[in-house]
Amino acid sequence: MDFSLSVEQQMVRDSARDYLAAHSDSAAVRRATEAGPAHDDALWRAIAGELGWCGVALPETVGGAGLGATGLVLLQEQLGQRLACVPFWSTACVAAPLLQGSVGHSAPWLERLAAGECRAAAVLPDDGGWHYDGVRIAARADAEGFVLRGSAAQVVDAAGADWLLVPARLEEDEPALFLLEPAARAQDARFAIAPLDTLDRTRPLASLRLDGLAVAASACLARGDAAAQGLARAWWHGKLMLAAEQLGAAQQCLDLSVAYACERIQFGRAIASFQAVKHRCAQMMVLVEAARSAVYGAAQAWEAADIADARLEVCAAAVAADDALRFCAQEAIQLHGGVGFTWEYDPQLYFKRAQAASQWLGGAGAALAYIAANGPQAWRTA
Repeated sequence: MDFSLSVEQQMVRDSARDYLAAHSDSAAVRRATEAGPAHDDALWRAIAGELGWCGVALPETVGGAGLGATGLVLLQEQLGQRLACVPFWSTACVAAPLLQGSVGHSAPWLERLAAGECRAAAVLPDDGGWHYDGVRIAARADAEGFVLRGSAAQVVDAAGADWLLVPARLEEDEPALFLLEPAARAQDARFAIAPLDTLDRTRPLASLRLDGLAVAASACLARGDAAAQGLARAWWHGKLMLAAEQLGAAQQCLDLSVAYACERIQFGRAIASFQAVKHRCAQMMVLVEAARSAVYGAAQAWEAADIADARLEVCAAAVAADDALRFCAQEAIQLHGGVGFTWEYDPQLYFKRAQAASQWLGGAGAALAYIAANGPQAWRTA
């Protein structure tokens, strides 16, 4: 497979790298996390509204750039490298494909997402899967519309979202998708979003509780197969883009380690000159490059094939990126020596992201289980 990037794709990658280096450096990330929920509102307004990043993968018919999964992967890689405190993954990588899969490309909601007018969050199954078996929210039809009841333990970027996309089960377990506007429900005791205190402060999580919430019939965007297909599309697309984000974070761990090794003097020499240090950095680079090949390949497979046919490539990318980030984060701490774990240095931020991200969307375990169950017959054991 040819992993070379077009001129347009290289421009997307390079401009994102330069912009985030200037506006989402370590100091900016720390300011965002210390002020409360990690939302860099100024950065979000810039990348979503002024730069149009939310529409990079969306079709031109809704105001997007039509660059597909590969274009979005390039942005996610750079955002992950800087741990940018913006709801981009939840909005552009999960909510947008959930709407695309459920209501189609002509939905007016996609136009607002492409324009960067709204922040969206999606409630994904608590069991880490992509099917409705893990959906814990029930919906009951009544004369006025629907009544929603249930909860979700963790929803990424739910606090502060303009839209909340909620998969639910109707009578006889029929799938359905609802759109809620949290601001309009702020005073309703039957609706509660509670921010969570988590290990990784660069990405806020919140719990959701719906205790008999009444909604209008128009809040239900899709039912049946369309809703189920939308959830599956959002889950797999989100897993691919999470892998791209992990790839970027692993690259930054390598960059931080090499820079520190060149500056740190021990026994009259920079520790970068020691063979043992070189070997550890080389191993980090091997894992990063392997993950990059897997992620870029999965993005191309997503665009070239049916989603079901690209799932194996997405799983391979997820495993490679998770391995790369967890290894590189721990090596970055070790190569920084006695200061690697301290708050003043950045490796601890990436180590926390590595630990947290390894559990999202089922983690590498879910990806390996899918490969074992659906891979070529030669991979299976009796």
